Amino acid sequence: MELKGKKVLVFGSGISGIGAAELLGQVGALPVIYDGKADLDKEAVLHKINHKNVEIYAGELPGSVRESLDLVVLSPGVPTDLPLVKSFYDQGLPVWGEVELAYRTGKGRVLAITGTNGKTTTTALLGKIMSDAVESVFVVGNIGTPYTSKSLEMKEDSVTVAEISSFQLETIEAFAPKVSAILNITEDHLNRHHTMEEYIRVKELIVKNQKPEDVCVLNYEDPVLREFGKNIVPKTVYFSSEQALDQGIFLDGDKIILRTEQEEILLVKTGDLKLLGRHNYENVMAASAMAYYAGVPVDSIRKSICEFTAVEHRIEYVTEKNGVAYYNDSKGTNPDAAIKGIQAMNRPTWLIGGGYDKGSSYDEWLNSFDGKVRSLVLIGQTKETIRDAAERLGVCPCILCEDLEEAVKVCAENASPGEAVLLSPACASWGQFDNYEQRGDKFKEYVRNL
Repeated sequence: MELKGKKVLVFGSGISGIGAAELLGQVGALPVIYDGKADLDKEAVLHKINHKNVEIYAGELPGSVRESLDLVVLSPGVPTDLPLVKSFYDQGLPVWGEVELAYRTGKGRVLAITGTNGKTTTTALLGKIMSDAVESVFVVGNIGTPYTSKSLEMKEDSVTVAEISSFQLETIEAFAPKVSAILNITEDHLNRHHTMEEYIRVKELIVKNQKPEDVCVLNYEDPVLREFGKNIVPKTVYFSSEQALDQGIFLDGDKIILRTEQEEILLVKTGDLKLLGRHNYENVMAASAMAYYAGVPVDSIRKSICEFTAVEHRIEYVTEKNGVAYYNDSKGTNPDAAIKGIQAMNRPTWLIGGGYDKGSSYDEWLNSFDGKVRSLVLIGQTKETIRDAAERLGVCPCILCEDLEEAVKVCAENASPGEAVLLSPACASWGQFDNYEQRGDKFKEYVRNL
């Protein structure tokens, strides 16, 4: 679609919405911003946009505006089953997400990563591998930089490494990565997708437009993905942390091995990596496989993965005080991600959990503690729910706190030398914090001020 002169509704006034409106203005479209919040501060939104010729509506969207639209761009946080969104579809309007808009206006090759857990680390690692090997690389998406904010800077020889959420995949049409990856699929965002079947369906859309010469990297140990890989258009490349594969990339003791149709390559020994834990070895395998099939030489991949250090907010060492080690795993926004956090601990741990309720079950997380957790210190909307589950399962004592600052103080007062304090909430941050980054930064601030 030629965007110049088109009237485009941007649904959502957050970072993604503002990025989309900016981009639309730059390509000569006529952006209109709409937000469902009737009390939206329109002036504050306008202040964030360089392109000033923008209409803004809040609360109600006039029918005359709806009738004048050529395209709708949804921010990732806007559910596609809202009555207003359904009315756009009924009207016959094309409905894109931010990713689709960025892809249509960008250039070069796209390497795209989705999955429930590990996306941010894998994206950052792949971003480093590609940046070390290619001149023009953009690392975008859920990792923090809106895709739309960079698309017009891209050239034909650029590589875009994109972290893509299920929310963003719902609204793709032409989006077609050269290499994609689905790292895993576990229960998450059921408040948005309602069923696991729908959540799985949306994640698998990442291959929707890929061609036979393209590649999709999948986790062999995820039974859903193992089956999915048998019947897709792009070439399937599996990774496994549990067993040797006839073809693919796998963990064999302390070695990561890449086996192709032609050869077997010792990629790296785990002891040479700065990342710890089996889940991180899986991230290394996924990123390495993507880079290899994107044409990066093995020696270059090896050098990059050995230099890479842990991503902020993902089992991030903060400091040690009075013999107690503090770790920030604020990126553990669901139970499965938080399981990885507690599994990485090698000492008795005071675990801070709880937050926004996404409708998850916490039993598997609680049962993964394996005697490591001295006490579960709970905050947020889910604190009573998690406490009740912990008491039912008999896994550990629980302490309820009003907020994160109180939780840190409780842990500091009770933890003994040789123990650890881990923030790994198993819940989203919303309600108490804007995002998991803010939550993690506050945790680090409270720890350092002890």
